[in-house]
Amino acid sequence: MSGRILAVDPGEVRIGLAVSDPSGTIARPLKVLRHRSRPADAAAIVQVAEGEGVQAILVGVALNAEGEVGPQARRALRLVEALRGISPLPVLTWDESGSTQAVRRRGRRDDMLDARAAAAILQEYLDAQAR
Repeated sequence: MSGRILAVDPGEVRIGLAVSDPSGTIARPLKVLRHRSRPADAAAIVQVAEGEGVQAILVGVALNAEGEVGPQARRALRLVEALRGISPLPVLTWDESGSTQAVRRRGRRDDMLDARAAAAILQEYLDAQAR
């Protein structure tokens, strides 16, 4: 998929957002939203997607160690359904197991941690698409 993509790292407290460059090659952290409710979160994500002019939304889904859907992944998939219900954009999913922990291991813990995790998810997706 070419064009800009918005990545979402959904969490119970914060939702990290990242966006790709227009060529769909490089991901960068964008912002962090505070979780309110699934409908409010979905509306806020779609508003950001529209403002950024993206062609798709990519939601990180944390599968468990066996690659199966657990409670955290189910919450992410409910957000995916909410997004699909209110946006004409394609809403894709990507296994993001461990993205936040990987970003944490790299150092800084700050207000943009979740956005950097979203950027890590998006970069992994973009790199996989380029292969």
